[in-house]
Amino acid sequence: MPLTPLDIHNKEFTRKLRGYDEDEVNEFLDQVIKDYEMVIREKKDLGEQVAQLNERLGHFTDIENTLNKSILVAQETAEELKGSASKESKLIVKEAEKNADRIINEALSKSRQIAIEVQELQKQAKVFRTRLKMLVEAQLEMIKTDDWDDLFDVDLEEELELVENKA
Repeated sequence: MPLTPLDIHNKEFTRKLRGYDEDEVNEFLDQVIKDYEMVIREKKDLGEQVAQLNERLGHFTDIENTLNKSILVAQETAEELKGSASKESKLIVKEAEKNADRIINEALSKSRQIAIEVQELQKQAKVFRTRLKMLVEAQLEMIKTDDWDDLFDVDLEEELELVENKA
């Protein structure tokens, strides 16, 4: 067990002939007691500081552990999000491809239908043109006939008399 300042203070030395100067020894012991008390106080203060620093170190270690766990959770979450985003993007691409195929098929179907309608309209236009041509030719033939000349040869006065006589 280490000495205490009280042990040093209470220490009694035996006296011998021609011993050391008692006042010098007491003065020196007083100085040792003061220094020893100061060392004990410093040791106690340093012990308290070590305890506080260990407590703070424990606190920071806890924070470090928490941060490490948070980082791991964040990394796992990021990986999950990347995976989800990748899956979702693939689904979106597939859906877009399906929609594109549907739109293309509808457009092809409509273009075929329009092509058929255009052909039908072309046929109808040819038929109409042929009929119109035949009608115009028939009208021209009628104009070329001599029947028109007979109309101009009839005497209007005779026609009026016949009409009046009938009335």
